Amino acid sequence: MSPVAPSDPPMRQNRVMSVELSGEEPAVRGLRERKKERTRRTIREEAFRLFRSQGYGETTVEQIAAAAEVSPSTFFRYFPSKEQLVLADDLDPLLIEAVRAQPPDIAPLAAFRNAITEVFTQLPAPALAFEQERQALVYHVPELRSAIALELERNIAMVSAMMAERIGRAEDDFEIRVLAGALTGAGLAIARITPMNVDNINRMLDLLEAGLPISRRD
Repeated sequence: MSPVAPSDPPMRQNRVMSVELSGEEPAVRGLRERKKERTRRTIREEAFRLFRSQGYGETTVEQIAAAAEVSPSTFFRYFPSKEQLVLADDLDPLLIEAVRAQPPDIAPLAAFRNAITEVFTQLPAPALAFEQERQALVYHVPELRSAIALELERNIAMVSAMMAERIGRAEDDFEIRVLAGALTGAGLAIARITPMNVDNINRMLDLLEAGLPISRRD
């Protein structure tokens, strides 16, 4: 690796070192990442189109790959299985970043409410429709429904990590796990019966924040 002149500004030095280490200009790497994202999105879109037209169980990986104009081996580079194509939640990274961006002086539940409301509010209509279709598929296809327990634990771990980072506690802290379990379990419970949107999420959080004031209906 050729040395960088000491007179170069630090930002310029970092950029040159990055290019030398990777062998690529940032623009080239950015183009490659965008191409990967387009391929991944196309695979998912074609898969869901086939699910709608012929059913989840009747759709094969080979059919999805052909519809997306990729090879089956390319499919598996993006998704470990057909099940994971559906179970993969693209909103998780957005939610994590939104929670991190919340003011440090607000309560964990308020931070979560603000973050998830922000994520769902900013979703384009097609992306929201896709997410609702994805969740409906998980709950109504037996092969996918059996994975809910694993998804529940994964989501509890993710929310535990978010909340623990926010307030400086351990991820396995008792109260952190209770909070994560309440949020995750409530979300999974309502996703089974109603579309996930801002109104339903806030209704769920209102109940949790108020201590579940549920009474008998006359």
